[in-house]
Amino acid sequence: MTAVLVVLTSALVWGADLLRPSVRRDRVRTVRVETGALEASLTASGTVVPAIEHVISSPIDARVLAVLRRVGDQLKAGDAIVRLDASDSELTAEKLRQNIALKGNEQSQTRLELQARLIDLDSQIVSKDLELQALRSALASNQSLFKEGLVSQEALRESELKASQAQVELARLEQSRVNVEATNRAQLDGLALEMRSLQAEGAQQQRILELTTTKSDRHGVLTFVVTDEGSMLRKGDVVARVADLSVFRIEATTSDVNASRVQTGQPVSVRLDEQITTGRVSVVEPQMQNGTLRFEVALDDADAAWLRSNLRVDVQVITDRKARVLRVSRGPFAQGGGAQQVFVVRNARAYRTPVRLGVSNFDFFEIVDGLSEGDEIIASDMRDYEYAPELRVR
Repeated sequence: MTAVLVVLTSALVWGADLLRPSVRRDRVRTVRVETGALEASLTASGTVVPAIEHVISSPIDARVLAVLRRVGDQLKAGDAIVRLDASDSELTAEKLRQNIALKGNEQSQTRLELQARLIDLDSQIVSKDLELQALRSALASNQSLFKEGLVSQEALRESELKASQAQVELARLEQSRVNVEATNRAQLDGLALEMRSLQAEGAQQQRILELTTTKSDRHGVLTFVVTDEGSMLRKGDVVARVADLSVFRIEATTSDVNASRVQTGQPVSVRLDEQITTGRVSVVEPQMQNGTLRFEVALDDADAAWLRSNLRVDVQVITDRKARVLRVSRGPFAQGGGAQQVFVVRNARAYRTPVRLGVSNFDFFEIVDGLSEGDEIIASDMRDYEYAPELRVR
């Protein structure tokens, strides 16, 4: 009888074991709990966008004559994008060219007139100087004759008076020349200033004319362009935007519950499959939109070869660093942090075990409670076995 009971008990245990749910070891991924450093982070979704976008504005009030490129076109420096109606600007430029020519003619005439006045004064000065020399010679002769009594006192005084008058007139002419020369210089400087002003206006107008056929000033891609030919643009209206595809940044979004945890300057890790680069939070938008916080990331390697415009990437904002914690590799076994149920593998069994997870990053979850170093857990998605307390591992 006892032998029968033993056989029956063994059969029941064996049968119950056969009925217990099981998984094949080669169909699940297991990981072990280990001790190590962990960078706590929050997760965000990111999009790669050009770091630099050049805005091309209308230089004048103008009508769109032709749209030469379309959004998405690859551009080289100097490629024309839009042609604007420049008839008014061309008329203004022509008037400026005429004014410059007239001012140049005025400069030439004034310079000739002033030179003629100086030449006339120089002639008068030379003539008066010769006259003064002659009068001084006559005065010296009369002084000698006066000593010998051959010339009267009155004749001597008349010679002295004429020499003095000539001296005064010569000095007046020389001062007149100085004044005329200063006046000439001031007039010519004024005309030169007017000419430079007109030339600057002309150069500016010419530059505006060149800008009426809007051109890209760099290699890049066209991200925006006016589309309606014949439409009117005001001076300063945006005509096109050209993105520089040599350097990039990240535009990221995360839940507004993380708003207090995202700050400018925080280190960031950006990942696409096996490609990883780092950066820092550069801009945090102050306003939330539809429960979403938006921020920008400046990349340390902004020209990495794998970066492409509009590429979707995973973003991790580093919020804390822990030097030594229990950790386990990430996997679909857990949905976020907090309380979780995991299967711990011991021998040929996997036992459902409650654990509490802490912070996490791209690679690891922090184990706060429920596991020990060296424990092996099933990291695969085990939602199909969420009510099973124990599994066989085959």
